[in-house]
Amino acid sequence: MNVAFAKPSWWQRLAPVFQGFDLPFVGIVVFMCLLGMVNMYSVGFDHGTRFIEHGRNMLLGAVILFVVAQVPPQRLMALAVPLYTLGVVLLVATALFGITKKGATRWLNVGIVIQPSEILKIATPLMLAWWFQRREGQLRSLDYAAAGALLLLPVGLVLKQPDLGTSLLVLSGGLYVIFFAGLSWRLILPVLLAGVIGISLIVGYQDTLCEPERDWVVLHGYQKQRVCTLLNPTADPLGKGFHIIQGMIAIGSGGITGKGFMQGTQTHLEFIPERTTDFAFAGYAEEHGLIGCLVLMAGFVALIFRGLYIASQAPTLFSRLLAGSLALSFFTYAFVNLGMVSGILPVVGVPLPFVSYGGTAMVTLGLALGLLLSISRSRGLMQR
Repeated sequence: MNVAFAKPSWWQRLAPVFQGFDLPFVGIVVFMCLLGMVNMYSVGFDHGTRFIEHGRNMLLGAVILFVVAQVPPQRLMALAVPLYTLGVVLLVATALFGITKKGATRWLNVGIVIQPSEILKIATPLMLAWWFQRREGQLRSLDYAAAGALLLLPVGLVLKQPDLGTSLLVLSGGLYVIFFAGLSWRLILPVLLAGVIGISLIVGYQDTLCEPERDWVVLHGYQKQRVCTLLNPTADPLGKGFHIIQGMIAIGSGGITGKGFMQGTQTHLEFIPERTTDFAFAGYAEEHGLIGCLVLMAGFVALIFRGLYIASQAPTLFSRLLAGSLALSFFTYAFVNLGMVSGILPVVGVPLPFVSYGGTAMVTLGLALGLLLSISRSRGLMQR
């Protein structure tokens, strides 16, 4: 007797690829992408093909997100050491043979020009999560010290380029992993206290500390200028303080409801420098006002909390630490970018996810979102 078996349809074959996706998380990501595209259409309207390129970069990030989401966390864990090692080796190669632009050696030609520090934004928390997974149940003070050394190595190499913005992102991503691994508040509070005292001293003695002949041992000259410009941008309103002043004018002029889509005068009269990249939020705030800014920030808050929820539901220590670090990394990006554009933090060249133009940044964003979805899917598929 011949028994005929019906061939599965194309959807039945593809269905497993789409199973287990965290739909609320995906919905938030799509919403943030739409906000970013709408803003890029306006701020990039007089800026060539930035809108089309931003959309292309988002599609590339979406492809990376989808591919990475298919990789189980166990395989991601196996990639931690090789990826971290590759990133550090490339940073050393950059220091020795890298391309220098505007006084910074951040790029390396390996057939194509890459910025190796971007790899460490993902590789460092991945490596630290792997380390604490290996030490689960037997953590000692030396284990935290070793984790600190693993973190400070790439941070130091990135600082030497110099690239303060990226080094802060790598540092914060690693610190989040160490914090979630159980670092004692007795070690955290003294560092926070020292930071508050240091900031207070800089603010209190800015006139003396910002004298041209005075050198800051721990910071490069351009980094000192950024801090001093933050404290008093009107000291050089047409030079180093121009970015901060124009950003604050644009944000303030937006008022409650904004000037309207495509109606931003500061934006379209080109008073805002880097209006499609680091200062894209200034154009957004001018056109959409306080209400639009609250909507954007609500999107980031929803993304962060959903990421933390994914971390809380993760089945392994590695997954929990990695997901928690990646979720809070969006807080770091948003806080630093919004702070520097609004004049409460120095300008350090940190893009705003979804909103700022940048191919490399979008690839990193797609990787981070894909890793979170991979961790979420692993939990969902295990429960089926």
